[in-house]
Amino acid sequence: MSNRVVITGLGVVSPVGTGKEAFWDAMMSGKNGIDKITRFDAAEYKAQIAGEVKDFDPADYMDKKESKRIDRYAQFAMAAAKLAIEDAKLDLEQENLERIGTFVGSGIGGIETMHGQYEKLFDKGPSRISPFFIPMMIGNMAAGHVSIAFGLKGPSSCVVTACATGTNNIGDAFRVLQRGDADVMLAGGTEASISPAAVAGFCAMKALCMDHNDDPAHASRPFDANRSGFVMGEGSGIVVLETLEHAEKRGAHIYAEVVGYGSNSDAYHITSPAPHGELQAKCMALALKDAGLEPAEVDYVNAHGTSTHLNDQGETEAIKTVWGEAAKDVSVSSIKSMTGHLLGAAGGVEAIATALAVENDMLPPTINYETPDEGLDLDYVPNKAKAKTVRAAISNNFGFGGHNACLVLKKYAK
Repeated sequence: MSNRVVITGLGVVSPVGTGKEAFWDAMMSGKNGIDKITRFDAAEYKAQIAGEVKDFDPADYMDKKESKRIDRYAQFAMAAAKLAIEDAKLDLEQENLERIGTFVGSGIGGIETMHGQYEKLFDKGPSRISPFFIPMMIGNMAAGHVSIAFGLKGPSSCVVTACATGTNNIGDAFRVLQRGDADVMLAGGTEASISPAAVAGFCAMKALCMDHNDDPAHASRPFDANRSGFVMGEGSGIVVLETLEHAEKRGAHIYAEVVGYGSNSDAYHITSPAPHGELQAKCMALALKDAGLEPAEVDYVNAHGTSTHLNDQGETEAIKTVWGEAAKDVSVSSIKSMTGHLLGAAGGVEAIATALAVENDMLPPTINYETPDEGLDLDYVPNKAKAKTVRAAISNNFGFGGHNACLVLKKYAK
């Protein structure tokens, strides 16, 4: 018999706020976190806006000297992990650290470091490259730094599945706990890719919103007829997962129970989802089957909702496939309307939003929803947070390469 798994700690660094309270207040007020890019001079870029994390000082979460040897994406993870552990009131001195693991991934990794070191290479020669270049750049180092900082000696890994990264890491950590290989897992995603090369690359793909540079507050508009591309964001979302037995033994606060996980592949195209959201629907169905729930028992879908035509259309069709005639009864929203698309961190941050929705019976809105689009006729929780009893919820994330991942969270009951 597998272990039940619950969420007991939430750590978030996001464009709308750092820490659970600031983040959830922003969700409930429909706060916009998108503005002009300040990380570099974007005047010559077709897309000049992003969801940047403001007023972040890594020295608040780690040794100042050490922070200079850690890329921004891993700094975010360190901060989110510290916040999650504190929120869970997890006393590591009283724990068997060999039974606590770390699954934290990043879709892109240390691209800021790579950009800076390449500039040094071409301007000053190979002898000026930092000895920390490689360990700052590689994508597994967020999990590595978190494990080292807190002495976590249990299972440690880094799943990289583009925009499904955070969800896959949480889902895989859920499996570790179910089968009894650990008592506690820190899991989620992190990203800091608002850099010249990354923005230029997404611009070249024509994936980014390029027509709201002078009106960033209204740029990210999932499911709206006038959407025109996603807006890049950055941050980190890490949760503390525990076996129910371990959580109850220490009297932990439980936000929600993780009851289902689904993962599959479109096997279709490097960037475009399969037509009509066919495999996304199957992924949601897999997660629901794993949870032992019927679609009618799920009240909320935290959508991938990127504000691109292919995603928003396909995800809507996928929901209709799974729920059928009852699709009109399930509420669907995308917090990317507020945060932008956090890429590899999206699944972690959105799992936190979903857990809080389940606990509080409140749904974050899809802001900037003004003009309904043909065929996109679900309840997208337009513009204002909504009170609704949430017995269970599903969080979706779909990544380049056809990676699909879905989590099902349920109200905790003994």
